[in-house]
Amino acid sequence: MSKVTTPAFRLTGKQREANRLLGDGQRHTLLRGGSRSGKTYLGVRTLVVRALKAPRTRHAIFRLHANSVWPSIGMDTLPAVVANEWPKLWPLIEAKKQDGYFLLPNGSEIWLGGLDDKARVDKILGREYATLYFNECSQIPYASVLVGLTRLAQKSALTQKALYDLNPTTTDHWSNQLFHEHRDPISRAPIPNPQDHASILMNPRDNEDNLDPAYLASLEALPEKQRKRFLDGEYVANIDGALWTLDALERCRVHEAPERLDRVVVAVDPSGASGKEDYRSDEIGIVVAGRSGRQGYALADRSMRGSPAQWARTAINAYHEFSADRIVAEVNYGGAMVEAVIKAEDPDVPVKVVTASRGKAVRADPIATLYDGEEPRVHHVGRFPEMEDQMCNFSTAGYMGSRSPDRADALVWAMTELMLGKKKLEHEFW
Repeated sequence: MSKVTTPAFRLTGKQREANRLLGDGQRHTLLRGGSRSGKTYLGVRTLVVRALKAPRTRHAIFRLHANSVWPSIGMDTLPAVVANEWPKLWPLIEAKKQDGYFLLPNGSEIWLGGLDDKARVDKILGREYATLYFNECSQIPYASVLVGLTRLAQKSALTQKALYDLNPTTTDHWSNQLFHEHRDPISRAPIPNPQDHASILMNPRDNEDNLDPAYLASLEALPEKQRKRFLDGEYVANIDGALWTLDALERCRVHEAPERLDRVVVAVDPSGASGKEDYRSDEIGIVVAGRSGRQGYALADRSMRGSPAQWARTAINAYHEFSADRIVAEVNYGGAMVEAVIKAEDPDVPVKVVTASRGKAVRADPIATLYDGEEPRVHHVGRFPEMEDQMCNFSTAGYMGSRSPDRADALVWAMTELMLGKKKLEHEFW
């Protein structure tokens, strides 16, 4: 092989952590996260290490498309990894491109294939392997993964391993169901061996030593949906009948609110938390919102876990910071306690308490309609990742998230007060 020159790549702390995970005993390991976080480098590196450790073993790297696996892996990542980690090894590796594999000096083989190329796949799957690596598996159907796994069967000194990496897509992707919900993506039943499926989150910020700062800045500037995927490495909720979508929220995003607002309120949705360490309880939703004319603005999310005195003080501080005209507090949890703890901290703060007589989704629906269309009536001043994630888990069938949507509930109470007129569903205490 010809000499390869490539900039030195140094493993960061997060990459060393992922490297240790790849060497643990589980059969299936997923590297998920944002773009250019080092996932493919580590996957290829692990596969080469295994091939060097066990002579005459076979290992395969799959992508969905055959026309991308050789340019991206065979001509780019694999040569770069070997040149960086084992500079003297690359000239000794023989490329058998016609047959679809690389031959290492110890007789081990690294096969490359696209799962959309039936002839090549049939040739590759006619063999058994000690390692399978599904690269960019956000694009690979689970049925294709299952077919590939039938060939993870070569007996050798190595334990058989399947590696996966992806920039996460939606929460209904098979990788999220299998590695994080520990459910079978087909039957949706719990998998019998959750300990055999491990994953780690790796993001570009964890790889700053190897990236140009301008690249990170370009990821920061992406629209919210793409930003969550390629920078934050997060799965995005994708549910039927969703009241909000990230695309809709992105259209509503502004950099600042009008200088003068007609009204500002702080909305509080309490929970049963007794302090910061009480993680069994849900958060206390505390959201600041304002109105200018017919336009509403989400200004701040101050949600927290804390004692009643702590969350009351946080809400009161927000009331003064934003020159609000009142605190709106939901009282289904704790009844009069909510109003009492606020008044105990500052008796001069006006409080309106509201009682939920309808379900969360029913209350949220009229607020969600204000986000619709090319000229929405509600805007988010900046980004509120946790609150917006809860919003995207609301559907016409109810709330689909794993915990209570306290942040989103507080937003709904605030916007109901500001945007839906004088509907009397509450009592006022002054």
